[in-house]
Amino acid sequence: MVYYGIIIHHSACPAINGKGYDLFIARNGVIIPSSVQTDPLYIHICLEGDYTEPRSIRTPEEKEQWFVLNKLVLRLSETYGFGPKDLFPHSVSCPGAAFPWSQLVISPEDRYH
Repeated sequence: MVYYGIIIHHSACPAINGKGYDLFIARNGVIIPSSVQTDPLYIHICLEGDYTEPRSIRTPEEKEQWFVLNKLVLRLSETYGFGPKDLFPHSVSCPGAAFPWSQLVISPEDRYH
């Protein structure tokens, strides 16, 4: 399969309704795969949470969720041959105006995230 990158969602998106993603990452870092493929060109990842309002403090569970997201992006990009920075929002409002894109610092060279 050829994928061009990853599309990021958050679970507060009204279009999700329990579907519309390939992988769901719960706040505690558990990855739940979908039983059906969403899109033949992109891998869709949904993060549990609402990123419409800015927050400066994350819980330990949410930090684990972000650790898992970073590792998953790196693994998927290596597996399917797209760049680890080929990440795209689902829409203008999803994953939310306050989604911390800057926390997705991924480098395959030194495994920094």
